[in-house]
Amino acid sequence: MFQINDTIVASDIIEESFICNLSVCKGECCVEGESGAPLQNEEVKIIEDLLPQVWDDLSPEAQNIIKQQGVAYKDDDGEMVTSIVNGKDCVFTYYDEEGVCKCAIEKAYREGRVDFYKPISCHLYPIRLQKYNSFTAVNYHRWSICRAAVLLGKKEGLKIYQFLKEPLVRRFGEDWYNELALVAEEYNRSKQTQT
Repeated sequence: MFQINDTIVASDIIEESFICNLSVCKGECCVEGESGAPLQNEEVKIIEDLLPQVWDDLSPEAQNIIKQQGVAYKDDDGEMVTSIVNGKDCVFTYYDEEGVCKCAIEKAYREGRVDFYKPISCHLYPIRLQKYNSFTAVNYHRWSICRAAVLLGKKEGLKIYQFLKEPLVRRFGEDWYNELALVAEEYNRSKQTQT
């Protein structure tokens, strides 16, 4: 583990390879799981405000869930998460012509209809953040559905922190990311001298 400011970063963030491979996994991380995507409190309001811009991209089932319980709910851990359809799909999912599950919020962002990319927990995945009193843990969430992403990352030689540079900068800032990159360089150099 490494400490950067008020974060504790798991070493596998700089050790493990990863590149999302949507053509293989079909966006399964937006479907499978015990609850919706974790949301920061301010994100709930942002999503509520942009809802009219994405409404027509949502399935009728998702629209009904949102009408009944809103865009988010508190899960068993007491955290706000996106509402889900039939205990599976996030309400903001849609499927493209190849059957790949994608995010309606991200689609609206890419089309210039909203200025919010998507929840930071989704943008950061497979990194998961855990907030403690004095620090935030930055961990790698290993999941069998991401096996193809690990293989593609190894093939292309890209580590998790490199693949997720944009969301890491979005969440922690450019200076934090640059420090992480320096830590990764030093860590890799020290590993090479040990072998």
